[in-house]
Amino acid sequence: MTQKVIGIEYSLVDADTKEELDTNVGQPALEFISGANQIIPGLESEITDLAVGEKVDVLVESKDGYGEINEEAIQTLPKEQFAGVDLVKGMILYGTSENGDTVQVVVKDFTDDEVTIDYNHPMAGKRLLFAVEILSSRDATEEEIQTGIVGGLEAAGSCGCGDGGCGSH
Repeated sequence: MTQKVIGIEYSLVDADTKEELDTNVGQPALEFISGANQIIPGLESEITDLAVGEKVDVLVESKDGYGEINEEAIQTLPKEQFAGVDLVKGMILYGTSENGDTVQVVVKDFTDDEVTIDYNHPMAGKRLLFAVEILSSRDATEEEIQTGIVGGLEAAGSCGCGDGGCGSH
């Protein structure tokens, strides 16, 4: 199957509470390369074969979105590990995992002694309802397929020539 670069406009609500979670309406299209795991699978599988101009509502169950809530991903840590942080329930903090990756956690609760944080994605456990319009669709170039970057390395601000540059910029 040919990989495509698809541009979409979308609005996202929690299917159960109807709370708006995200949108790019009035902003540039969200472009992704089909088959490259760049958007959640439950959305991609429903829109990849649509034509430009088509609009669709897609209900994505949590297992096909950001996953179910993993109770083991909720931890209580000593408050002194958060020294200098003005804690607020619901705030998002960023840190570094044991293997050097950036991780995002949500402060669930805190006391004078402890802080409960949640490593689950903020949309884990939610049924998501997307209203999507296909704005563009074209075959992905070989470079886009190799790099995973829409528009290739040039669009990402790098020619791929290393620090010395290629002299053409």
